[in-house]
Amino acid sequence: MSNTIFAFGLGIGTQNKEGNWLEVFYATPSLNPEKNTVDALLESTNYEGGNSTLVLDESDLNRLHMNLLKAGNIEQAELASRLKASTKPVILCVLATDEAPTNPAEVYLKLQLISHRFVKPHNTVLDGMFGLLINTAWTSEGPIDVRELADRQLSARMEGRTIEVFSVDKFPKMLNFVVPTGIRVGDAARVRLGAHLAEGTTVMHEGFVNFNAGTLGNSMVEGRISAGVVVGNGSDLGGGCSTMGTLSGGGNIVIAVGEKCLIGANAGIGIGLGDRCIVESGLYITAGSKVAVLDENNQVVSTVKARELSGQSDLLFRRNSETGTIECKTNKAAIALNEMLHAHN
Repeated sequence: MSNTIFAFGLGIGTQNKEGNWLEVFYATPSLNPEKNTVDALLESTNYEGGNSTLVLDESDLNRLHMNLLKAGNIEQAELASRLKASTKPVILCVLATDEAPTNPAEVYLKLQLISHRFVKPHNTVLDGMFGLLINTAWTSEGPIDVRELADRQLSARMEGRTIEVFSVDKFPKMLNFVVPTGIRVGDAARVRLGAHLAEGTTVMHEGFVNFNAGTLGNSMVEGRISAGVVVGNGSDLGGGCSTMGTLSGGGNIVIAVGEKCLIGANAGIGIGLGDRCIVESGLYITAGSKVAVLDENNQVVSTVKARELSGQSDLLFRRNSETGTIECKTNKAAIALNEMLHAHN
């Protein structure tokens, strides 16, 4: 086999009664590991190449610990040693190549690679992942297959306990798996695993960031970043605003927001924005919206569908208060975030 692989992770998994994986937590996933580390995986486990998910026992972990030490990978060696004490199944997931995932362990590894900032949104293949994940109750006693929840709740009540259900979803909270440095999140429930939050990002209590989406620099998020949407450095998403994701839009257009943009409160976009763009508060622009393009004297020079302006920089979108027409003119003002407000410890 090749002496290189795309990624691997040592993790702790949770199964349902049928033995299917509900989720896997990878403490320190690794992207493009060195050859010595790959050799250690081959020598220590039953890994024989390709994309594989293996359950390791104590002897596997002992060998892996020793061989990783010899390979000079101290971090992964220490993790292998520590996982020997786990009462839950220990998983080794290896992705030899970046292909569509085939089981939940691979999905969780890829989502955590994004949330650890090892991979940017749209830079790993996630095709078909929804069909691989089991609808799960995320509870005070960990993840539970929703089909098994009623029985677990009854058992808990009989023992004098109450299981609190935080959500029922195929995706958990990102912060229960990954807490990147230099971010602030007002409500952990509003950031899904697989979100990419760059250092300097603030997600306020009403902000939301979906999987395979997020920020690439300092950003204030008080609105919704839908699945697949990426927001550039220095941009501000006002309270209640929305970005239309690929899934919600029903198409295959990837919407992106450039650098130093402002999407006003309760506004929304179904097109991409270049750099230094502003969308007026309350204005929702879809790809088919008719937009009057203005010159420097505020005279209409053309009327186009908004999709023709998608991705262009230095644009100001507004609605004419008298006619209701959506207008667009060149925006000469850049958006500057308050440095004190968005400072991170």
